Amino acid sequence: MPNQPARRSASDGLLIAVLAAAGISVSLMQTLIIPLIPQLPTLLDTTGANASWAITATLLTGAVATPMLGRLGDMFGPKWILVLCAVLLFVGSVIAAMTTSLIPLIIGRGLQGFGAPVIPLGISVLRAALPPERVASAMGLMSASLGVGGALGLPLSAVIAEQFNWHALFWCAAALGLASGILFVLLVPDLEPVSADHRFDPVGAVTLGIGLVLLLLPISKGAMWGWASATTLGMFAAAVATFGVFTWWQYRVPSPIVDMRTTLKRPVLLTNLASIAVGFGMFALSLVGPQLLEMPRETGFGLGQSMVATGLWMAPGGLAMMAAAPVAARVVSARGPKVVLVIGSTIIAVGYLAGTLMLGSPVGLMVLGLIVSFGVGFAFAALPALINAAVPVSETASANSINSLARSLGTSTSSAVMTAVLAQMTITFAGHALPSPAGFRTALLIAAAAAAGAALIALAIPKAPAGRDIVEEPDEALSEAAERLMSKRGDLVAVELADQRP
Repeated sequence: MPNQPARRSASDGLLIAVLAAAGISVSLMQTLIIPLIPQLPTLLDTTGANASWAITATLLTGAVATPMLGRLGDMFGPKWILVLCAVLLFVGSVIAAMTTSLIPLIIGRGLQGFGAPVIPLGISVLRAALPPERVASAMGLMSASLGVGGALGLPLSAVIAEQFNWHALFWCAAALGLASGILFVLLVPDLEPVSADHRFDPVGAVTLGIGLVLLLLPISKGAMWGWASATTLGMFAAAVATFGVFTWWQYRVPSPIVDMRTTLKRPVLLTNLASIAVGFGMFALSLVGPQLLEMPRETGFGLGQSMVATGLWMAPGGLAMMAAAPVAARVVSARGPKVVLVIGSTIIAVGYLAGTLMLGSPVGLMVLGLIVSFGVGFAFAALPALINAAVPVSETASANSINSLARSLGTSTSSAVMTAVLAQMTITFAGHALPSPAGFRTALLIAAAAAAGAALIALAIPKAPAGRDIVEEPDEALSEAAERLMSKRGDLVAVELADQRP
């Protein structure tokens, strides 16, 4: 049995480290290509609008694949679905690494999006395979890996893109996918399926996929198409209609891909709404920070940092997010996950409010990143514990997949809103429109409001029943896993920040 004492100690720490490292690896895919965005039209001999599909493709496939593969993980066990995700990530990375054309790159990036379900699937493995006293803290680290990878991806990809051919980014991604797949085969236990019903809902899967594409595509492309354009509004309307059909169908099919009765339960619904707000707040810093850091000093408020230096100033936030996980586990043990979500969301809101006064130096932005990221790590640590306390074991992977999707919806919406705000509040510099100081401050205030909203929603979540996936003691295996993942990166970031500091 997976919870026997023999699995405790070092093997538990290794399993946590492997799954958390895989979570970081797949979340790197979201920021992997950001340093290349200005160069993609030239590199691929295409327009900027067409090149942007290299980002959109990963977002769409990740959103569609996450709930579907989560359901398959419940039906057939998560191990081999994890391996499938790693294989598709590897194949997509190789395709992208071997091309200089737009269409193959979009296909490769789309396949990379199939890595997104690794995080909710990993959470389901941890819930089933670890001793009860280690579950919530380990899931917190796994959940936080989403933000950690996103924060560390920018400096790592910037260094690789500057020092090597741009294809090296995708070869590195292929290596991560291959390594993850091998480690999944060797170290992830082959758990019994938690769902006795092995019937898949193809109609629900297709309807959900269409609805997500109709929703996320105008969110990501609305600024380009025009928010009031017929295309944007028409797709939003079609998304609402499609989700209506999907909900109707899920109530009638014997084996739904999403159990709507569970999803609409008050604890689950409120947790997912809070997840959207936390995801919104988290992503705002990723958009505001780099733009302000790289803006020319001649503007009077820009910080004039290089691409690599910008990534390095932002990177400590990722480490803070990981460091927050074991601290959050102690609070979960003492007060429960609801309190942790309230605390984390409040830290994010306070950080952004204080951040409006920290925009004048790279150090100030780094401190802002540390505060916000620590709060995000706290909030993310609470989300899987809240979900798992409210759903049966047979729906662990699918319920956490929906929660992961909610966070992605928050980040996508944040991207659209922040882009619109910064595009509307501008100054003119050297003949170009650039975001103004007021625009940056407004963006931070909106993010603070979203985080405050998450805290208010969290207050309305019913308290989880005592003893369900709650940590009784701080998790030594979690600390060991976090130390393995942080030790070398922390030294590297500290040294390179000292070198890059103006």
